Amino acid sequence: MALVPYVEDFLPALSKLHNSSAQFRFANHDLHLAQDWKKLGVAAVVWDAAVVMCMYLELGKVELKGKLAIELGAGTGLVGIVAALLGAQVTITDREPALDFLSANVKANLPTDSQGSAAVSELTWGEGLERYSAGGFDLVLGADIVYLEHTFVPLLQTLEHLCSGTTVVLLACKIRYERDTNFLSMLKQRFRVEEVHYDKQRDIHVYKASKMVPRQDL
Repeated sequence: MALVPYVEDFLPALSKLHNSSAQFRFANHDLHLAQDWKKLGVAAVVWDAAVVMCMYLELGKVELKGKLAIELGAGTGLVGIVAALLGAQVTITDREPALDFLSANVKANLPTDSQGSAAVSELTWGEGLERYSAGGFDLVLGADIVYLEHTFVPLLQTLEHLCSGTTVVLLACKIRYERDTNFLSMLKQRFRVEEVHYDKQRDIHVYKASKMVPRQDL
C-alpha cells in the first residue's frame, strides 16, 4: 500500500531486497521479478510473505482454476502472477505510482497465451471502490499488506466491499508488532478467520478469512 523509500543504511539481512531483480520458480515457470527499492521502496521488492503465499497456492488447498481473484497491494506482482499461472483470472492492484512497474513485471512473466488472465488496475484502499464489483470475487489475496496502522480501516472497508459470503480471503503476514495482531482482531469482527499455514523458517502466517453474512430470518 505505502510507497516508502528506505535509507541507504540497511541491515545485511535486507540486502537481497536491494537487488535489481529476484528469481523464483513457481507453477512450473521461471519468474524474474524486477525490484526497485530506491524508487518505490517497500512496494517494489519481493517480501517473504509473497513467497510463502505462492508456496501455499501451489499446495492446491484453494481452488484457483477459473476463479475470479484480486490481489491487494501487489507490489512486484508475484502473487498475482502465480495465481494467474495456476488458472485464476486475476486483477492485480496497487496504488497509481507503482502501476507501470507492476505492469512491466506482469507482462514479462506471463506467457503470451496467459496475458489475458491478469489485468493490472489502480486501487487505493477505501477509495473508488464502486469501480470494483461488490462481492464480485471468488478470492482476495494479500501478502504483507498489514503493517501501517492508518490503513487498517480502509483495508477492512475494501475487503468488505470485494467479498461476498463465499469469497475466500488469504492474507500472508509476518506478525511484527502488536498493531498487526490488532488488525486481526478487527478483521475477526467482520470475518471468520483461521490460520491455515505457518512457515517457521520465514516466520510467515497465512490466514484464511470469509465474510460473516447476517442470517436471513425465515
